[in-house]
Amino acid sequence: QVQLVESGGGLVQAGGSLTLSCAASGRPFSRNVMGWFRQAPGKEREFVSAISWSGGHETYTNSVKGRFTISRDNAKNTVYLQMNSLRPEDTAVYYCAARNGVVVAANSYEYDYWGQGTQVTVSS
Repeated sequence: QVQLVESGGGLVQAGGSLTLSCAASGRPFSRNVMGWFRQAPGKEREFVSAISWSGGHETYTNSVKGRFTISRDNAKNTVYLQMNSLRPEDTAVYYCAARNGVVVAANSYEYDYWGQGTQVTVSS
């Protein structure tokens, strides 16, 4: 079992930056693929980014490439999402997720554990 707690959300103006953190506890963190998803009001949850257990492989959805960076610190059991050049369309609840497999995945059904989410609001 893995417990995930997100933090770092908030209100920011367009063009600004935020860094989300996700602290994990329970099953050894370093064995999990970690991902970030988001869900805007009235929309389905969508993939944002994921990182392999070693941190050597990252993947991003096209809309955030070049603006967002995912990273992890296995010694701190924490995964981060650095978000730059934020846009109003990035407004959503952001969720951290953990996957027991070793392959980085972009589908929500492939993730086994979820955090409660943190709100990110980008004003225009």
